[in-house]
Amino acid sequence: MRAVMTLSVVVLASAGIGHSVVSTLDADIARVDPFKDMKNRPRAGHGMNVLLVGTDGRDRITEEERRRYRLGGAPCHCTDTLMIVHISEDRERASVVSLPRDSYAETPPHTDATTGREHHGHPVRINAAYAEGGPQLTVRTVEHMTHVKIDHYLEVDFTSFMKTVDVLGGVKICTAQPLKDTYTGLELPPGTHTLTGGQALQYVRSRHADASSDIGRMKRQQRFLASLIDHATSSGILLNPLKFRDVARAVLGSVRADRGFGTDELLDLGRAMRTFSPSSSEFTTIPIGEMGHVVKGIGSTVKWDPVKAERVFRSLRDDKPLATTVAPARSAAVRVEVAPQRIRVQVENGTRTPGLAKRVDAALAATGFRTTGHPTTAPVDTVRRTVITYDPRWDRSARSLAAALPGSELRPKPGLGATLKVTAGADFRQVRRVRAEDPVRGEFGVVRGNEVGCS
Repeated sequence: MRAVMTLSVVVLASAGIGHSVVSTLDADIARVDPFKDMKNRPRAGHGMNVLLVGTDGRDRITEEERRRYRLGGAPCHCTDTLMIVHISEDRERASVVSLPRDSYAETPPHTDATTGREHHGHPVRINAAYAEGGPQLTVRTVEHMTHVKIDHYLEVDFTSFMKTVDVLGGVKICTAQPLKDTYTGLELPPGTHTLTGGQALQYVRSRHADASSDIGRMKRQQRFLASLIDHATSSGILLNPLKFRDVARAVLGSVRADRGFGTDELLDLGRAMRTFSPSSSEFTTIPIGEMGHVVKGIGSTVKWDPVKAERVFRSLRDDKPLATTVAPARSAAVRVEVAPQRIRVQVENGTRTPGLAKRVDAALAATGFRTTGHPTTAPVDTVRRTVITYDPRWDRSARSLAAALPGSELRPKPGLGATLKVTAGADFRQVRRVRAEDPVRGEFGVVRGNEVGCS
């Protein structure tokens, strides 16, 4: 996401900036060679594909900032954020596809960047490819998984993200529900807020603000990026060479890019994208087939839906809009606020009926809910009406779960956390199919930048 911001600011602004100014900025970019000696690559399509990598970079953060924005711990030397940004050949559209950092992936054969050992292809979480083989293995793994040829590589860390947001004067976001994450320190009441650099970092890093975990985090990153593009294109910053210089320097001081992404490329893109706006951008998260896919030696991963994911990648290869080729299919399911794939559920048996909790767990999982897969027995066995116990911070998720369990009772329990609890009662009959109310909140939906509002 931070890399997307870099691309947005530099590309958009370069349209109004002279070659000499951009040339001096080009000199500030650290260079990497992620395409060195790469063979058997996917066939090039139309348009341009940029792999945007955000690294945690917390080793560059001051101690005071670490404490204030909850950035403790050692850096993981892995990718915190991965996105593919496709710029259409006519330069009138940008399609942004988020790849969950815990995605199950298979590396191609390679040499370990740390030990020098030769490795055969093997399973990893996709964000671990960076630690094992740096930018080159990251690019190779993404190409291996997507069959999309990557044309350019951009890498950005926490420092440039915070500096850039501050130089821009902050970025506005809107939330309809309170957001609180004790891990990052994020705490926002409902309404519109102008986030400064550190606050923005908390917003895009939060994974525990609701029950949606990393999926919700990516949605917030997309929402933030859409607001950033709107601010950059409507505030006059791009028409002010001195202001642009300050913004670009804040970003480029921490950017690493491939050797082929230089002054001429910046100017070419900038001239072509003078009319770029939030409505020119579209965002989606790669469709998920299985949450919590356990792999020996790796642990829990996120597995893509092979059929739906291929539709996304085919759209990128064919230079087609995601909104027309990857739109979610309609179904007879009940519409809810939060997609079931974003809701974590623990099931327990509140009756004397053997195997009831197991049946409820299986039925919820089949409908798409992220059950723990380990149903338990409730302290009492005389529950007549099925109960959903939930933390009030996850009330939208609770209502969505209740729609799948007709007649169930909602019981708030502050402090329970992101996992909702279902105590199956004697009234349980079936789980009703549900789907997200709209594409912004749905897991597989495509949303344009100008369609992003409060959520």
